[in-house]
Formats: sequence, C-alpha cells, structure tokens
Amino acid sequence: MSSSRAELRTLTRQRRRALSDAEQQQAATALVQQLLCWPELASCQHIALYLTNDGEISTQPLISALWAREKNLYLPLLHPLVPGYLLFQQFTPDTPLTLNQFGIGEPVLNCSQICPVQQLDLILTPLVAFDAQGHRLGMGGGFYDRTLSQLPSDRTTPVLMGLAHQCQQVEHVPVEAWDQPLRFIATPEQVWQFD
Repeated sequence: MSSSRAELRTLTRQRRRALSDAEQQQAATALVQQLLCWPELASCQHIALYLTNDGEISTQPLISALWAREKNLYLPLLHPLVPGYLLFQQFTPDTPLTLNQFGIGEPVLNCSQICPVQQLDLILTPLVAFDAQGHRLGMGGGFYDRTLSQLPSDRTTPVLMGLAHQCQQVEHVPVEAWDQPLRFIATPEQVWQFD
C-alpha cells in the first residue's frame, strides 16, 4: 500500500475514531498492562506523556498507574517563545490545565516545573500511524520531531516510545529526513522494539 502521508493520516484517524467507548477503554487498560510488564520501565523515573485527543489511545489509566508507582510525570506544552517546539512540564494531580490552540490539554506554564528534554528518561509520544520498521507518522505539525532533533543522535536517554491502537499499524509509513525514529512502540497487544 503506497499512500501519501496525508492519506495515511486520514485513514488511520478514521480507524481509531471508529472504535467504540468499550473498545477504547479495553485498549487503554491493556496498554497499561503492557507497559507495567515492560522491563525498562522500572529504571525510568522521569516520564513524559500526553493527554489524549482525537481518538488516541487513552493515557489516563496509564497516568494513574504511573503516579501510583511514584513516577515523575511531565506533559508537553507548546513553547511560548519558540514556535513549533515543545517544553515538558511536571504534571501532578494538582497541575492546572488549559487548552492549547489545537484544543489539547496542557499545563498552565510554570517555568520552575519545566524539565529539560535531555533529563527525561522516557518520552511516550502520540502517533497517527506506524509500521513494523518503527516509523511514526504524527499529526503533521512536526512538534515532537523538531524538539527531539536537538538531542544528540548517540544518546541512550530519553528513550522514545510511541503509543497506539493496533489498528494504527500500516504497511509502510513514508519517511522524511526530519522524522525522529522511535526505539519502541507500545500497543495494547505488544511492545515493539526497533534498534
């Protein structure tokens, strides 16, 4: 299947939005189990993730499970001074949230709670589509790719892992030069590793 990036986005967004509430809830619960059984999670203390939008697999059960394990969590927010980039800010049950220009929840900016991206252990990213080679197709804004491109290519942390429903897997994601590769992708069915 040779589809353009725009066609793939449309197709897979429709697929995940077609899941029923029960299917969404079941997928989110199964994803938590996959990640809690993932051996590398134990050594990850500073974890960035995101609030769900547009039919993405829900991160709410995962957030609760990670807080219960006393992990430090961080949410992305649109950089207020450098357009197109993200900051990661600590996220606790008391963190005030606001909706950004895309209608996605993010923390109200508090500079004292920003974590430099290189100090994160694990970044869980949203994605629209993925393939068996670990290529990720995002929403098209390039926020994660741009932000993560600042990291050295030989780094071992942060580990990059995409989260997705199994129905978001496609045969082939067309790759662009700026795409940041993922080391792992977690679905409710399995954790994929790419080296």
